[in-house]
Amino acid sequence: MKNKALAIPHIVWSIVFIVVPLCFVLYFAFTADDGSFTLSWFLEAGRFAGVFARSLKLALIATVICLVVGYPMAYIISRTSWITQKTLIMLIMLPMWMNFLLRTYAWMTLLEKNGIINNILEALGIFNLLGITEPLKMINTEGAIIIGMVYNFLPFMIIPLYNIMVKIDNSLIEASRDLGCNGFNVFRRVLLPLSVPGIINGITMVFVPAASTFVISQKLGGAKNMLIGDLIDIYFMGGEPNFHIGSVLSLILMLIILICMAFMKQSDEEVML
Repeated sequence: MKNKALAIPHIVWSIVFIVVPLCFVLYFAFTADDGSFTLSWFLEAGRFAGVFARSLKLALIATVICLVVGYPMAYIISRTSWITQKTLIMLIMLPMWMNFLLRTYAWMTLLEKNGIINNILEALGIFNLLGITEPLKMINTEGAIIIGMVYNFLPFMIIPLYNIMVKIDNSLIEASRDLGCNGFNVFRRVLLPLSVPGIINGITMVFVPAASTFVISQKLGGAKNMLIGDLIDIYFMGGEPNFHIGSVLSLILMLIILICMAFMKQSDEEVML
């Protein structure tokens, strides 16, 4: 009974901030302005298929980069001493203590036309060496969005991988080497199979926020590289809000994310079996 009482605040919080908003989204997604049932908003949302495709494409690219970068980092950290592990994990998490918007603004300062990167390249004479007459266009591009995603979400890939790899006994790696496995086969036959749960969790934790982000794309991508999160923000918070289209876009994005999460969970269960 005491444990059930402790769950009451969580239940109330979930109802107020999850269930009730979701009910409003469902209501506006399936009703017209006069409150009658309609599916017309879903048909109208079809014209944003390109934005959905761009959002999923950039989120997938950012997730792959995070995996390629985060996997060896997590492995290296997991093989160090306990004190070194805690220090390195703290350094990885340290930028997360700063406001998300401020971190994105910092990348704007780095990537803009007269930003720090272009100024450094010009001061070093790189532009003259390569025959470049104008500063590099890095801001307001898909590449800038990917950089922002990778920077902000890389810790979400490293931490799950580290939590799995730190549990892998070194004796397994040593035994595989004693049995004649080279470095690649040790990775393919020992490390990779044992770290699959961490890979799946990391992919989920990076892909979901990357696909739904809007701050990164607004600040680093510009109007020409709008993502689905930007559209949802505009239709809910813009000068002329349309809760019906915003709700439909939110519902479609939520379904896509749920499908991806279900697929990841199924893959995880198959690996565990």
